[in-house]
Amino acid sequence: MLLASPVWGQSYRPTTAEKDYVWEYPLNGFTEVDYDAGVESLISHWESVSGKTLKPGSNGRVGIKVFTQSGPGLMTPLALTKAVIDSLEKRGYSRSMLFIIDGSEQRLRECGYLPSRKGLGDETFNDVPVYSLDTTSGITNDLWFYDSNLPSRERMARAISAGRGFSFEEDPNDRKSYLASTLFLDTDFWINLPMASDNEALGISGALANATLWNVTNNQRFFLSPANAPVATAEMAAIPELNDKWVFTILSLERYQFLGGPRFNALYTGREQKLWLSANPVALDYLMWRKLIKGRRAANFDVPNGEPPLFEYASKLGLGPYRLNELKLRKLGPMN
Repeated sequence: MLLASPVWGQSYRPTTAEKDYVWEYPLNGFTEVDYDAGVESLISHWESVSGKTLKPGSNGRVGIKVFTQSGPGLMTPLALTKAVIDSLEKRGYSRSMLFIIDGSEQRLRECGYLPSRKGLGDETFNDVPVYSLDTTSGITNDLWFYDSNLPSRERMARAISAGRGFSFEEDPNDRKSYLASTLFLDTDFWINLPMASDNEALGISGALANATLWNVTNNQRFFLSPANAPVATAEMAAIPELNDKWVFTILSLERYQFLGGPRFNALYTGREQKLWLSANPVALDYLMWRKLIKGRRAANFDVPNGEPPLFEYASKLGLGPYRLNELKLRKLGPMN
């Protein structure tokens, strides 16, 4: 006799139907109350359409990937992260079952996700553990890495300084970028909370980049290589195990940067009272890229010829469609 699968047995990998949807919630402002209402509405609509529920499963953990690499000027809003925590609590997760993760401990401290210095308080954010890829042990796994023949920036600089060529024989591990594998090996699912900015190597740093290049070690080598960065980003994002647990992305338009990223520059930023959710990171990045181009034109800056290849690469690897006529864009009312 076959029994129905329990809740913890459900798959969170986005289906083809889910990837068609992008929901938009109109924020009244950027307070905790505003984000609470927006996040709850968006997740509820996702649950209704997907037929899935966010409930504790066999691992009993959820990862929240934030973005702090541009510093306090362009970071995942604390109020948004608090709202996601609150929504997960309503669905049965205690705060100790959650964790927040990003690449740099220093940036996490600068942005308020950790105390400004060690010893000033618990290494938590609103009682949720916070991990950094560069200092927290157990985040990576020796078996999970992306292999590339691009040398690290540091090793290439040393080779040039010494007046000799570069060879991986000096350090074979220099080919490897280790993934924050705890996000998909040790969780029921994980949620992506990126911010959007222009990026010379990718065209846009957003949902895809936050899940990949900003989520691995030895990553600066890719940002120095526009020819390799889009391919690496798409291939990492398409890793099956990563997708199995990547439930959706929530993107705030509280601030985005249309020029000069990822280093923050307030002169080149836009702001809209909107919150987006989708299980399709390609669509979110494409929609956001259109806004970046619009911002450049409005500020009388040159715009690139053609679209970044990132979208086509990622779409061909099954991460989702991105053309407007392929998407179901749903604008929610503030009371929906």
